[in-house]
Amino acid sequence: MRRLPALLPAHALNGMAVAFGVALAYGFIAAMFGAASAKLALAGAVCASLADQPSTVRRNLQRVGLAAVLAVAASLVAAGLRPWPLGLGLGIAAVALVATLTLAWGPRAGPVSFAAVLALVFTMAVPEGTPVLAVAGWHAAGALAFAACSALATALLQRRYRTLALAAALQALARLLRSRAALLEGGLLPDEDQGRMRTMVGDEALLAERLQAARDLLFAAPGAPAAGLQIAMLLRAVELRDTLLASRLDLDLVGEDEAGRFLRERLAGGLRQVALALDEAEAALLAGSQPAAGALELREVFEDVPLPPGDARLRLKPLLANRLQRLADDAMHLHALLRGLHEALPLQAPELQRFVATEGWAFSAVRAQLHLRSPVLRHALRAALALGAAYALGRWLPWASHPHWLVLSVAVVLRGTLEQTLVRRNARVVGTLIGCGLVLALSRAPALQPLAFVVAVGTAHAFINVRYLVTAAAATVMALLQAYWLEPEHGFAIAERVADTFIGAALAWAFSYVLPSWERRSLPGAVERALQALRDYAQQALQPGAAAGVAQRLARLQAYEALGSLAAALQRSLPEPERVRLPLAELAQLLDHAHRLMAHLSVVRMMLVQRAQGLQSPAAAEALRAAEAVLREQLHADAAAPAQPPASAPDLQALPGEPPAENPLPWLQRRLQVSALDAYRVGTAARALLARLQA
Repeated sequence: MRRLPALLPAHALNGMAVAFGVALAYGFIAAMFGAASAKLALAGAVCASLADQPSTVRRNLQRVGLAAVLAVAASLVAAGLRPWPLGLGLGIAAVALVATLTLAWGPRAGPVSFAAVLALVFTMAVPEGTPVLAVAGWHAAGALAFAACSALATALLQRRYRTLALAAALQALARLLRSRAALLEGGLLPDEDQGRMRTMVGDEALLAERLQAARDLLFAAPGAPAAGLQIAMLLRAVELRDTLLASRLDLDLVGEDEAGRFLRERLAGGLRQVALALDEAEAALLAGSQPAAGALELREVFEDVPLPPGDARLRLKPLLANRLQRLADDAMHLHALLRGLHEALPLQAPELQRFVATEGWAFSAVRAQLHLRSPVLRHALRAALALGAAYALGRWLPWASHPHWLVLSVAVVLRGTLEQTLVRRNARVVGTLIGCGLVLALSRAPALQPLAFVVAVGTAHAFINVRYLVTAAAATVMALLQAYWLEPEHGFAIAERVADTFIGAALAWAFSYVLPSWERRSLPGAVERALQALRDYAQQALQPGAAAGVAQRLARLQAYEALGSLAAALQRSLPEPERVRLPLAELAQLLDHAHRLMAHLSVVRMMLVQRAQGLQSPAAAEALRAAEAVLREQLHADAAAPAQPPASAPDLQALPGEPPAENPLPWLQRRLQVSALDAYRVGTAARALLARLQA
């Protein structure tokens, strides 16, 4: 796999594999049973291909198989009810309802859900009079042929997928470092500029997503060749993310004078050097080479900061220097691993498996959503009404011979949230116009159409989660070519397709206000889950001991995920009507203080590891126990929570006089004090947020 282009991302590689699999499935069936059968089978292969993602062989085969089953069932419904328009309309609504309910299994079920809807559209495009069993049978044959190709391709690409997932995580980590550096150079802390804070939160969400994608691939195969090295690198990257989170602390003590700005600029420059080291590690990983040997010494970057004698910030400089050097050490440790350093993994295979995202498809998850408060059920009912209405309107329009295009336009635009629907609406319209233009050009070159179709399949698949505009254009080319091959006497009907797209996009937009699931409905539960996750992580992080164990790592991961859910809700709420929009200021404040608390806990955990000998006293153990009790008490959103902060924020003058290396206990006590203060602020922000929602 090292011969593949080093910069080819996972989504592009997956798109190429899907295009090859669809072409191979079509070619095999055409050679064995003829072109007419292969054209019907092509629809089944395309529907099954939607669920093909960079994953393990077993997981990918489960997804592709489930998508194939739903697609064949939908094709049976559409083909069987086609002679009765009213029955077909009701069947479309029923398939949309059932398919959308599969989203109860989470975002991973999105492609599986859409496979059933796409099968409806493909079946409606089949010439009338084609036997029902022939349509469903060939769809099943195409899906089965693609599933075999998918399993083989996934197995062959498994090692490369793992490498690309780890490289993507390193890239996101470097991006977050640079984002943080830019913030420091601007002289602004995140809580002073909500727009920049949301950018920071977005970068953190991207990193969390890529770290989890890497865990799902690497931790699922700890015994594979080279997996041990990559697992060690991923675990080190997770620790680096934690250290970076801690680097934001105490910067409010730096000041805004010339010396303070100088300190921030030097810290920003150090973060950029660490990001550059991560870039070098990513490049070496992708190329299968070794980074050049060397060291990254950043402890001295603050030495020439113009601070007068006696300035209290002289005691702050070692803290900032140590954190920056810890980041540099973690980055250079990645270099050492790539150069052949062998180290025992801190977690065994069964422990690593606990960090892999669950992939169950139990019906109990769907059954739990069968109530009108469920966003999944509300979206399913909304989709059923929208697709049924689209079919009815398509039958009424002057070009009623192709109502499936209107159904497809609504299906691809209507999403679970208003924000996603608006993004899809605009991209779908522009992408359709581009795709129609490409098809007009291809109409003059019939020999290029088969190749264009295969390229369109791979492109649409590769960019669906990266840039939907590209997917919309490629999907238009794919759909128009397939419809033309099935019924060439009808031509391409470009004008009708464009009109259907505009109408479908408007219809989907209108139906997004039917049974809406505004973010404020689920926010109280999300806030409580975040507070519980913070309490659990505080309990684990404040335990005396050496290295982080499984329980502590899991608690940290769950806290990051809970805060990420709140950040995602904030982003999704921005396009909602103002009367139902989330209280942005209160939610942003809650997120800011929650991330500060996470940073405090990370610093405490690092102190307990680095200064273990100096913190084995009864006084340190008692301070940790007391702090854990205070944090557990403060991190509540109910009205009975404490109304007064536990202590005032320590200032520069309160910094201990002795350095942490000589006497770490006063530094630990100070860190626990500011942790309690930020925990109080988290609880206060949570109560204010919920009060605004109730008002």
